[in-house]
Amino acid sequence: MEISGCGTALVTPFYADGSVDELALVSLVNWQVESGINFLIPCGTTGETPTLRESEWLRVVQLVVDTVQGRVPVIAGCTHNSTHEAVRRVQLLNRMEGLSGILTANPYYNKPMQEGQYQHFRAIAEATHLSVMLYNIPGRTAVNLLPETVVRLAELGNVVAIKESSGNLQQITELIHMAPANFRVLAGDDNIALAVASVGGAGVISVASNEIPAQMSQMVAAALKGDWATARQLHRRCYPLMVANFCETNPGPVKCVLSMMGRIQENYRLPMVPVQSATRVRLETLAREMGLLSSVSAAAAAPKK
Repeated sequence: MEISGCGTALVTPFYADGSVDELALVSLVNWQVESGINFLIPCGTTGETPTLRESEWLRVVQLVVDTVQGRVPVIAGCTHNSTHEAVRRVQLLNRMEGLSGILTANPYYNKPMQEGQYQHFRAIAEATHLSVMLYNIPGRTAVNLLPETVVRLAELGNVVAIKESSGNLQQITELIHMAPANFRVLAGDDNIALAVASVGGAGVISVASNEIPAQMSQMVAAALKGDWATARQLHRRCYPLMVANFCETNPGPVKCVLSMMGRIQENYRLPMVPVQSATRVRLETLAREMGLLSSVSAAAAAPKK
């Protein structure tokens, strides 16, 4: 699995009754691919995966794979803080034809040491034929995966990439310098995508590309080609939305904007709740200024249930 460019950490659309809005998800996936996105990640944090039942998680991944039909790689979120359970879940994904790989984050809450994280990820990698992308996100998991441990894991045949969301550019740079040439380091935060690309990163796994897939894909492509004038121009245009998407807990703001765009209905599963009224005003103003509210016809609005 060769992963580079801009990948979208997909939201999971819901109906008002809490069920998965499959029609909206299919429409969103097709729009993403048609807009030039390089790969898709269903069932990550942005997809509210901790609130999905196992059957729903598998259904969402399968639906994305079936909709994509091989046009871009699909990498399924598959994280658990119990190694045994994480291995069991990845074994379920092993049966899914057309799936390119998995994204698996640090074991949360347990706070394992580096050796514990190494053994956890190694067990997952050895349980699957799929490509494995590590996910370092200490802000949510309370543990940091250090470059030395990532390099050890990269020695395993199918551990091919990492989504780096530590926010620590020094750590990310050190990892890029230490990792094998064929190992891909991707920014896990939109606002440092260009910085990571500038030191040798392979792209970004994006939240903003849910809303602006073409612009984010173009920005990352320009950076990876060394066209920094274009990349910076696009970054300046997209940056306010990148920041606004995290003015409240993700995926609240991005689902709010997608709803304004007519792409999904703005429904969440607890403990996620709608954004505050002041945030909604800020997001609507920004979306209007960026031309997002006029870019989708009424026919694209998600169906009601």
